[in-house]
Amino acid sequence: MNRKHGSALLLLALAACNLPLTAPAPLPTAPPSVLPAPQVLQPEASPTASAPALDVPPNVIYTDLTIEALAARAYGGGEVRDLGELERTRLFSRRLFTYPSDGLTIYGFANIPHGRGPFPVVILLHGYIDPAEYETVAYTRIYADRLAEAGYLVLHPNFRNYPPSDSGPNLFRVGFAIDTLNLVEIVRASSGQPGLLAEADGARIGLWGHSMGGGVALRALTLGAAVDAAVIYAAMSGDEQRNFDHIYFNLSEQQRGLEERAAFADAPLAAISPLNFYDRVAVPVSIHHGDADDIVPVEWSQELCGLLGGLGKVVECFYYEDEGHNLFGWDEFLLMQRTLEFFERTLVGD
Repeated sequence: MNRKHGSALLLLALAACNLPLTAPAPLPTAPPSVLPAPQVLQPEASPTASAPALDVPPNVIYTDLTIEALAARAYGGGEVRDLGELERTRLFSRRLFTYPSDGLTIYGFANIPHGRGPFPVVILLHGYIDPAEYETVAYTRIYADRLAEAGYLVLHPNFRNYPPSDSGPNLFRVGFAIDTLNLVEIVRASSGQPGLLAEADGARIGLWGHSMGGGVALRALTLGAAVDAAVIYAAMSGDEQRNFDHIYFNLSEQQRGLEERAAFADAPLAAISPLNFYDRVAVPVSIHHGDADDIVPVEWSQELCGLLGGLGKVVECFYYEDEGHNLFGWDEFLLMQRTLEFFERTLVGD
């Protein structure tokens, strides 16, 4: 099978989103020196992504979900609580933690490298899993572990509505973005203090999001998340109408999105869609997607890449030939190698 492992690319396209997920296999071992260089193409013309004038319905709930409203509110407050060790490896300790988010208690796990910090922090955001089947140490463990082994302090929140976290409002997954922004601000305020974040460097924070988590990261970036870089892996669209239609009609047999449908019916969703606010993205972004993904179309990442590039943002884009929604084997190794190289440049530096 002819396989090119990725291409750096800036282009524009359209399509539709979301995701059942399977646990990836362990990463293979290979020296970085054998990584193929990506092919660099000239960007095609792409439209600007500045926010249009929007006629927002006079709905208080809807208004509270807009990018403008969410960007104007405050985040953070409270502290991360260490609930004890879950596992210890040769290179890091995995610990259970909680933190407050808008009155809710959110659980998660932390991978803390052994030794003296301060360690740059990566907040790792998981994709969609049926909450009834979710476990705190989820399929994303393999990515969290690889980052911790490389010297990053990793925080992996469950999000609200994922047990044992509390349940709370989450229309269009805005609640997940709020949970992320609250955690970012708590890390910035609490790093270096006694406790779970004693060895964390709150001045160097990256986001890493897969699928649904990639969409959450995109919203967080348009809301001004105080982070330094973001990896976006097979992410949902920044267009919430597109996401809703795909999830509701194609991925769930009209079983998911019922709350959104009841609340907003045919209300326009442009004001809550990150797609219209990419001009606000202020940090480097690394985009990854398998070109045979039948859960989240690769065209969505291509569109994202084109829009960010057209706005002059710092962006790199890799597409993995014949790969689906989750990368496996060699391509998964490439994803993590490129992730580490990207964070080395953006979080660690010289």
